[in-house]
Amino acid sequence: MGLFKRRNSDETTNQVKILYTTDIHGSDVIFKKFLNAGKIYKVNYLIIGGDIAGKSLTPVIDLGEGKYLIDGRSVGREGLKEITAEIRKQGNYYTIVDRRDYEEMKHDKRKVDEAFKIAMIEVVRSWSQIAEEKLKDVNIPLYVNLGNDDPLYLFDVIDESKVMRRCEGQVINLDKYEMISFGYVNPTPWNTPREMPEDKLYSALKNEASKISNMENAIFNIHAPPYNTNLDNAPLLTPELKPVIKGGEIVMNHVGSISVRRIIEEEQPLLGLHGHIHESRGFDKIGRTLILNPGSEHNEGILHAAYIILENGKVKAHQFIIG
Repeated sequence: MGLFKRRNSDETTNQVKILYTTDIHGSDVIFKKFLNAGKIYKVNYLIIGGDIAGKSLTPVIDLGEGKYLIDGRSVGREGLKEITAEIRKQGNYYTIVDRRDYEEMKHDKRKVDEAFKIAMIEVVRSWSQIAEEKLKDVNIPLYVNLGNDDPLYLFDVIDESKVMRRCEGQVINLDKYEMISFGYVNPTPWNTPREMPEDKLYSALKNEASKISNMENAIFNIHAPPYNTNLDNAPLLTPELKPVIKGGEIVMNHVGSISVRRIIEEEQPLLGLHGHIHESRGFDKIGRTLILNPGSEHNEGILHAAYIILENGKVKAHQFIIG
């Protein structure tokens, strides 16, 4: 049960309008821009493809008497407000602790993990409140999936929401179009929370695809992009995880999933929605399937999204939105 009733497509044109974004990594600014854009474009559905969690946590030491220490700098309450606002603008988190807690966190990873967990949960709950307010006058469902950087407990937070709806493991009906979602990715050098070997990834995707009743109208919302496409170019890395540079240029290579490509080749859905590789905004075709990755500049607070119009079982138009 959601707060809003399902918003149907335009019955006169049989169009379904979707706004899709991904890899927003904790950015309040991008989340708000996304909701506003959905209203401006009068879409029927909003979809966030994964990686909603931020990547860093800044400890703020409460010195007492209205003084705080951040990265070795002492500030008052006004300075604290400015700095924490900038931290959140970049999609990162902060936690206010006393000196004792700070020293314990330096030597106990569990305390850091717990602080991260609390911060992530608070932000996603705040997003639910923001969405409830911004979407109160329109019936636009907001579907949210998790990506490889997102811990599973964030699904529980999404389930608390009156507005945000989880989609992984389910077939979501976007009018006559059926969408499956999957946030695990092929192995990365960073050992993120949700990774799978390619063989297990393929089996899981095959299982999800089996839930679709009409593949011609199917949407695959899969966080990992297909291998060897315009969507999966990333810097080649050294064993020390530094970009390889030749002739003054960063060497790029394909890092997407072989399994994701295979399942799309076999099943030929109408549309593939992907992310994960921030620097690889683009579109491509695998057989009849249009695949999209809007890219991400989450640290800059810049919204990257794809506006998609479906009509009569076809992708009538698609456009990348940056702003």
